[in-house]
Formats: sequence, C-alpha cells, structure tokens
Amino acid sequence: MTLDPSSLQPLLRFAADLDLHDPEAAADALRERFPHDGPEMSAIRQAMEEGVAEGTVCHMGEDPVRYSRLFKATEESLGFSADAVLMSAPGPRHLHPEGEIDLCFALDGDPTFDGNPAGWTVYRPGSQHIPTVSGGTMLILYLLPQGAIEFLR
Repeated sequence: MTLDPSSLQPLLRFAADLDLHDPEAAADALRERFPHDGPEMSAIRQAMEEGVAEGTVCHMGEDPVRYSRLFKATEESLGFSADAVLMSAPGPRHLHPEGEIDLCFALDGDPTFDGNPAGWTVYRPGSQHIPTVSGGTMLILYLLPQGAIEFLR
C-alpha cells in the first residue's frame, strides 16, 4: 500500500461524510467501519512503519516528535491533507479550524494520545490542544479537513 489519496480513498470518502461537530459519534463510526487493528488499518500501519524505516515518513523534526506531510488537501483527497507523526512526548499547540481525525498506532509501551488509547481520536472544528503521547511511542495518521491547522504559541 502507498500512503496517497488513491490508496486511502475508502477512508477519505467515509471521513468526508462524518460530522466532526460530534467527535464522539464520528470516532465511534470510524471504530465500527475501520477498526484500528482490522486489515485496512493494519495495511496503513505497515506502510507507515515501512516509510519510517526507509526514512520517507516522519523524516522531519527530531525525537521525540518527528513528522511528515503525506499529501496536501486536493480534490483527489476529498479536501483532506494527511500528516504522519511519530511521537513519544507533547507536540506543538495547535487549533483545528475544520476539525481533525487521528488514527493512532501504539509502537512501544502502553501509550495514550491525549489520554486516549490506540485507535481513533476526533476533534471538533475550532478545538485546540497540545497533542500529547505519554506512556510510550505512537505513530499517528492525522487527517485535516481542507488541510486547515493553525499552530499557536
């Protein structure tokens, strides 16, 4: 699998129909349709891990937070951008103008992402946070509607 809009079409189509104003319902819908340990998400995990090992994914920044842009928001990506982040500590505070959808894979330890276990986490439009992984390391796929993110100080 490649980490491009074409390969991720089923996920992007599903995500495009979610109401991110209700993040709990959106996360539940993602868990039901795309279990994080199911075959489709396992293929994404494998592609992300291979990219990290090859130095093509999460090749920017430095530990404990490394990242990369997988693709920009385009018509083909249904308006989503995708980033990959490998983290074991807090990242930079940011605002989600259009919301955020995160698929988190535990790599070592018993990590949580903002207190949530591995799997799906969704943020509503207008929300902000300091993304924090604690208890181990996570590899995270971030989907941003319209590629919208604002880093805050």
